[in-house]
Amino acid sequence: MSQRFQEEHQAFRRTVKTFVEKELAPNADQWEKDETFPNWVFKKAGELGVHGAHFKEEHGGQGGDYWFSVAKGEEYAGIHSAGVGMGLLVQSDMATPCIADLGSKEQIEEFLKPALAGDKIAALGVTEPDAGSDVAGIRTTAKRDGDDYIINGAKTYITNGTRASFVTLLCKTDPNAGYGGISIILLPTDTKGFHVSKKLKKLGNHASDTAELHLEDCRVPARYLLGEEGKGFYYLMQNFQTERLIGAVTTVAGCQRAIDTSVEYGRNRTAFGKPIIKREVWQHRFVDMYTDLEAARQLTYRAVEQYNEERYEKGGSLSFDTVKLISMAKLFVGEKSSTIMDECLQFHGGMGYMDETFISRAWRDQRLIRIGGGTSEVMRYAIAKIIGL
Repeated sequence: MSQRFQEEHQAFRRTVKTFVEKELAPNADQWEKDETFPNWVFKKAGELGVHGAHFKEEHGGQGGDYWFSVAKGEEYAGIHSAGVGMGLLVQSDMATPCIADLGSKEQIEEFLKPALAGDKIAALGVTEPDAGSDVAGIRTTAKRDGDDYIINGAKTYITNGTRASFVTLLCKTDPNAGYGGISIILLPTDTKGFHVSKKLKKLGNHASDTAELHLEDCRVPARYLLGEEGKGFYYLMQNFQTERLIGAVTTVAGCQRAIDTSVEYGRNRTAFGKPIIKREVWQHRFVDMYTDLEAARQLTYRAVEQYNEERYEKGGSLSFDTVKLISMAKLFVGEKSSTIMDECLQFHGGMGYMDETFISRAWRDQRLIRIGGGTSEVMRYAIAKIIGL
């Protein structure tokens, strides 16, 4: 383990590992078939302090730094179902960090604390049928009406969408103000006019529920506005960095599992008189995979170091250099993980093509990292802007 992890991080890692091995991994195959997992998983993770380890104590967390989230994300790879990990990470690392940053005392009590305890389930509502990585293109509107907002629109590809207690929702409060007309509003899903249009079927991450949402004249109190009106786009860009960083962390861990599983398979699978891992061509390819994975891990850890320093040690905003590193980590991990997973599946031969094998699931689950949280193409565009191209 990296020296970046202290004993308290390792103790927490052991807690997560035990939770994963005893209560999650044994159910992964069934949850993949069910295309969902039970709500008690959120509650148990909350009881163990898993959701809130890197949140302040006054927010209902345990007061740790971001390395606690890294340890958690790495251990989630042991679930053997990225969909379960995805649902849990949306709860702790995607839909709630901006509430911790911006939320009023009342919003912390009503939304954040119950989410970290696992009593409420959170979703992040950004993507729309006509707006994905181009966040500024969203069409969902929130019009002020006295002490309320009236929200109309649609969201899609929303993880936890079929069962969320609330959605951290991006919407336009001023359609004519461009980036300055976007705001974030906390939307309870029991609000009249909120509907789950349908549950979506996906290539991978089968155990996470992903939904299309419809909002028709949803009236919510203006006090559910998160931060200042018109600054939602800028808040979201900061929040995206957390999503991209934890995505890189978990993908590196998933690749490590895939390589380890493949090497073990190769020691026991004999072809033409000897274990296939002893074939020089495959030894060389695994050396390349190990090298790429270590480079991906160290780039990701470097990004975590700067993120942790600026957000947890100094308590400030992220510098462009840190945003650049996070974007590079997500881009590099996404590209290399595709190669690694494909090589590992190829190494398994016909067995790798079977739906019930771990490697086929890992292969299809991994593909999301190049799309979710900003596509690889968007990452290149962001990096090009930062470095002055």
